[in-house]
Amino acid sequence: MSNKGQTQAAPSGAPPIPPDYDLERAAGDIDSWDQAQYEGIISTELTSDQRVRVAEPDGAHPRQREILAIHWHPEWVPMDLTARRVDALYPNADKSLIIPTQHNQILDWNGYSGVEVDCYSSGFNRKVQLLLHFKTEALGEAHILRSMLEHTFKYRSGQMFEFIDTIINPALSARLEQAANDTGSSEEVVAFTRFYTARLRRLVEMNLADTPAFMIKNKLLTEYIDAQRGRHTEVMVNRAQLLLKAVKAIVKAHFSLSYFFRASEVIEEARSLGGGVVIPHPEQFWPILLAEYDVDGVEVWNPQSREYTEFLIRALTNQNKSLPSGRRPMLIFMGDDTHMSVKLKEPGRVEPSKYEREVGLQPAWDDVAVRKSLSLAGASRSQVIDEYRSRLN
Repeated sequence: MSNKGQTQAAPSGAPPIPPDYDLERAAGDIDSWDQAQYEGIISTELTSDQRVRVAEPDGAHPRQREILAIHWHPEWVPMDLTARRVDALYPNADKSLIIPTQHNQILDWNGYSGVEVDCYSSGFNRKVQLLLHFKTEALGEAHILRSMLEHTFKYRSGQMFEFIDTIINPALSARLEQAANDTGSSEEVVAFTRFYTARLRRLVEMNLADTPAFMIKNKLLTEYIDAQRGRHTEVMVNRAQLLLKAVKAIVKAHFSLSYFFRASEVIEEARSLGGGVVIPHPEQFWPILLAEYDVDGVEVWNPQSREYTEFLIRALTNQNKSLPSGRRPMLIFMGDDTHMSVKLKEPGRVEPSKYEREVGLQPAWDDVAVRKSLSLAGASRSQVIDEYRSRLN
């Protein structure tokens, strides 16, 4: 790599990279080590150690008697392993409502199906997400919804290629320069990031037929850069990841909203099938709360949205008091937003805040201050499970 001491021989014997970061060489000098790294990232086959890691959590929550999990992502982890993990986490649970919400892909768990949909709110011209939940038997005629999701599913792959182009396409160099300035990235960090981005682009082209469609997303690039810890120092890879995070934010800000269906269209289709609708990520999407959409409730807490939990509970309580006749009150939800693929990795290789997430684990339900607000709202985990299940049935 660089004559500044950034190159290191990999413990696994990975060949070092020369100091120049020529983009033509990045796409042309791909060797078996590069191919093996790519194949490892996109592989959906679990090793025996990974299966044990998923099925057998390190701890348990024996005092939790109810499991409400309506915002979590199975990804490619088999449902039976997740079920074993959930049983081990909550050995004394006697009531549950567990519904998976894969991004733009309907999945089933014990008779209930769910999906997290990317869409946009025309009221404030911003991309948002909605959680949709159904009794699985209600989806027999969901042809329009499935068609909408099939289109929206492609959004993440489209954004990944724009992510890549922003880094290596000279026509978009202003975006990369902005991200580099925002993060204080040196020329060497930018060159390193461009080199491996170009290499990944070529690896995707070479392996597209064998790459699962759901792996073609922004995370593929960040995972590939992370894999270079076998060739380069922690400092260089960490700085590249910081730059990537800034670039990704710029790409998302520029992605055309015309690609998405309107939130009102998604809600209308879900309602036609008897489905439930929940607004997640209130901290990110709070203006949607002003749009008065026909939803069943709002997620007042998740690991990414903790700051306004008590405020949102009070706001929903006040809003429910003034609902027009015949309108069902909005329910208070919490979401763990667990991504099961994180459980496949060794704990030391994952950001702790993400590794600690568990399906059905929402500590705010038991927080003393939050419980006071919940009591005034007449809400509890048990009450929400009963009411939402009733609506879906």
